[in-house]
Amino acid sequence: MSPTILQIDTCNGIRTVTINRPDKLNALNAATLDALDAAFADAAADHSVRVVVLTGAGPKAFVAGADIAEMNRLSPVQGRDFSLRGTRMMRRVEKLNKPVIAMINGFALGGGLELAMCCHLRIAADSAKLGQPEINLGLIPGFGGSQRLLRLCGRAATLELCLTGAPISAEHALQLGIVNRVVPAAELEAETTKLATQLANAAPLALRGMIDCVNVGSECGIEEGLEYESAQFGLMFATDDMREGTGAFLEKRKPGFHGR
Repeated sequence: MSPTILQIDTCNGIRTVTINRPDKLNALNAATLDALDAAFADAAADHSVRVVVLTGAGPKAFVAGADIAEMNRLSPVQGRDFSLRGTRMMRRVEKLNKPVIAMINGFALGGGLELAMCCHLRIAADSAKLGQPEINLGLIPGFGGSQRLLRLCGRAATLELCLTGAPISAEHALQLGIVNRVVPAAELEAETTKLATQLANAAPLALRGMIDCVNVGSECGIEEGLEYESAQFGLMFATDDMREGTGAFLEKRKPGFHGR
């Protein structure tokens, strides 16, 4: 993994992954997709990591899209492979067994919005702009944008965003349910760290169970989803964390969770 593509730091169980192509507004090329895939595979395997924060370098962009210069040269088969490459990486993020927070510090357009949407939570600066502008390039979203937007904000909003390609404000994205929180740009890092710290101190196995339940439930019928939730709920009773959490509640003290 090239050290110039990503900056990776870990502190107090929080791993921060920063896409480091500010001169390209952190655009996603093939090398960046591969670096992100490797970074999230490593985060999944590292037991010291409790939470991942994903962001972009520089003051302008989270990720301003896929790398158009690279895409312009692709054949139809290569274009499909590029789409599958990004889709596989984002699916890895979505299914990670630890919470992933997108810290949206600027433009999140095209592949950037798709990358943000595969994260479990999204905090945006009030100055951020979000959208799916692929129509302006004669393209459609290629990393799951049409599908995740549909699940987050419904058919009407998805069609408007994708068919017009017009970017929207962070506040509008909040109203549509695309982002979870909007904060002043100057407070974005502090607020993201506050949320990440809260999650890093929570019970890791319970966090994993909840992520699994939501991922499974979003893709199946209600009966199957309820059955899966009940099974996951029962599994929690086999964990030390459940005994610690319930014991701490009864003893009126702060719990200490260890992921066992």
